[in-house]
Amino acid sequence: MSCAPLACTSDRVRPLSALGHRARGVVAGVRAQSKARADRLVALGVTPGAAVTVLQTFPGVVFLCDQTELVVERGVADAILVHVPEEIPR
Repeated sequence: MSCAPLACTSDRVRPLSALGHRARGVVAGVRAQSKARADRLVALGVTPGAAVTVLQTFPGVVFLCDQTELVVERGVADAILVHVPEEIPR
């Protein structure tokens, strides 16, 4: 499974590992090195369009994906691409 070319070129699409605590976004795609890893992430609900919220960034990345709390190594979080919406000025 790979990400769509347009999603990867957007400056608002970042790896999950690059997001900070409490950051929110929407999964844009998965660019896993192996099909098995991509399939496992999909089975866990990490699919394009799923809402994510980062809960912890160290030592592993803990995040909510829709309503499921997941913990992944940083290398796996690098493979999950997240579209981060523009911040609304206050």
